[in-house]
Amino acid sequence: MMARTITFSNLRKIKDQLPDGSIREIATKLNLSEETVRNYFGGWNFDRGQSDGIHIEKGPDGGIVTIDDTTILDLAESMLVR
Repeated sequence: MMARTITFSNLRKIKDQLPDGSIREIATKLNLSEETVRNYFGGWNFDRGQSDGIHIEKGPDGGIVTIDDTTILDLAESMLVR
């Protein structure tokens, strides 16, 4: 699990391509709240979830996102409908 850098719009595209129920499934598998998983993909509900290890730098395509822990992203990508 190495740090990874992608554009914010690509991160959102991955989230938008997930099958229904995927956020809940990821949260359950990783013992996280659903809001934490949503925040990982760019949500901002920090009253009910966290967002550790994601750093957003403003710029084109929503900016650049550096992700320290790619566990959620890796699991999400494995669930994408092709």
